[in-house]
Amino acid sequence: MTEHSYMLKYDEYGNTREIYVYSSGLAIHGNSYVNKGAAFTREERDKLGLTGMLPPTIRGLEKQVQNSKTKVEEKETDIERFIYIRSLFDRNVTLAHALIKSDIARYMSIIYTPTVGLACQHYSSMFRSAAGLHFFPDNIDHAEDVLRRFMHRDIRVAVVTDNQGILGIGDQGAGGIAICLGKLMLYTQGAGIAPWHCLPISLDVGTDNEDLLNDDEYLGWRHRRLTGDDYINFVQRFARAFRNVFPNALCQWEDFSKQNAFAIRDSYLHDLISFNDDIQGTGSVALAGILTAMKIKKEKLTDQVFLIHGAGAGGVGIAEQIETALCEEGLTVEAAREKIFTLDSRGLITTERTLLPYKEKFAKDPSHLQWLKDESDLSLLNVVQKAGITVLVGTSGQAGCFDKDVVCSVLENTDRPVVMPLSNPTVMSEAIPDDLYRWTDGRVLMGTGSPFPDVEYNGKKYRIGQCNNVFVFPGVGLGVLASGAREVLPEFFTAAARAVSDFVTHDEMKQGCLVPDVTKLNDVTLMVAQAVGDAAIHLGVSRPCAFSTFHHDNDTTRLNELIRKMRWEPDYLPLVAM
Repeated sequence: MTEHSYMLKYDEYGNTREIYVYSSGLAIHGNSYVNKGAAFTREERDKLGLTGMLPPTIRGLEKQVQNSKTKVEEKETDIERFIYIRSLFDRNVTLAHALIKSDIARYMSIIYTPTVGLACQHYSSMFRSAAGLHFFPDNIDHAEDVLRRFMHRDIRVAVVTDNQGILGIGDQGAGGIAICLGKLMLYTQGAGIAPWHCLPISLDVGTDNEDLLNDDEYLGWRHRRLTGDDYINFVQRFARAFRNVFPNALCQWEDFSKQNAFAIRDSYLHDLISFNDDIQGTGSVALAGILTAMKIKKEKLTDQVFLIHGAGAGGVGIAEQIETALCEEGLTVEAAREKIFTLDSRGLITTERTLLPYKEKFAKDPSHLQWLKDESDLSLLNVVQKAGITVLVGTSGQAGCFDKDVVCSVLENTDRPVVMPLSNPTVMSEAIPDDLYRWTDGRVLMGTGSPFPDVEYNGKKYRIGQCNNVFVFPGVGLGVLASGAREVLPEFFTAAARAVSDFVTHDEMKQGCLVPDVTKLNDVTLMVAQAVGDAAIHLGVSRPCAFSTFHHDNDTTRLNELIRKMRWEPDYLPLVAM
């Protein structure tokens, strides 16, 4: 079914209510947005030319989901389950999303972390069908024409990667688009942004991964990565084309290398409605956990001293978000930065070193730290002890670096230490939850980056809250779209963090849990979207939503109505034969 053989019909909230179909018979099965498998009604079969092409029994969506669950569990490995769900998505998006929604905690680990990392690595060998867009030097000059092919889908969110900084496994070349696919499925699950409004995009500027370059099956642009002006020009051409074709759509930058991540985010702050999830989403969800910890400790954020171990995109993003929150609570920028220490593989980051630009703002002047005498004082343990760290965050990927000495030193600075080993996958976590509870006699307040099972300590069970960006980016996207925000501001992510933290219940806080359960994703997303939309209105960057005839008129109550009613649910839509 071609792009001209169906048309989406919206209600006043911009939600798809029915699909006009201009084709019939076999062509119907070729479009995953229209296909219902055995769920087509008798009337639809007659009007769409499907009579005799399907077995006589009608199998509804609920039964289809049950059958799909059985088939998923029959697979022997998670990568096989990933392939099945993606194949299901390619032929019937409604069924695929209904399946995922039926057990979001279970299936999120398959369509996204950690399984999606394997999907990136094996992308070329397991390639089944085209999904998303691949721009590379031979076609980037035609980017605007390529993007215009998708105008009939009313693209509202694009997730864009250059494939270089994938989930702790680095440069994956063309395979990085699997990350974009997974993120957009979570946009649909959390924010209700219909799959046809989502567009995954790979900026294939080459790869320096020798295994890929030497792999005969590799499907990407088989050249070394573009660098310098060639790289900048490539990204500029894409950004210009995207803005021209989809001026009201959100562009989420994903998994760029550290320096490129900050440079691109900052370059397009005002030219595109865009943000970087690795920087800002990570910062927001980490801040959410810290804010919850403050409620449990009954202490102020401004009374804490923070250490971020790992100064990549995520680590510096967390530091930036803590700074924004501290300033909102009355500190100057200078006073806020005095409370934030950052470490990389060489130890405490100081102004005496030659630094990449994104690391400079949190570098410490050694002359202002009396306890900093020589290089041996730059170590993680020494900084924890001498700086009086009360909140310890890990994004270093150095497994086990938060050892007993380090954690017990934080415990000496505060009765309830906040320790957040956020590196993933699990084998790269800075500490293991069981150890943290033992070393602190159950007093630790903890959030992790990877999923961990519950911990039992002294007869009490603790749920380990995963600080997953999925609590933030779908709600930010929905809030931006509903409010018509002209740009994505840092304050949006502070508002998102407070909304996520506010969703943690009193009983959960009594158990020391810092973030909600992922099964509450839909409700959390609604709260985050409302908070972000309100922030856009308050900060004066809102305008009438470009995707709806319903105008919120800068009224938060009407904004809430729009947020709730523009969300798509995975139910079969009426099909109107044309």
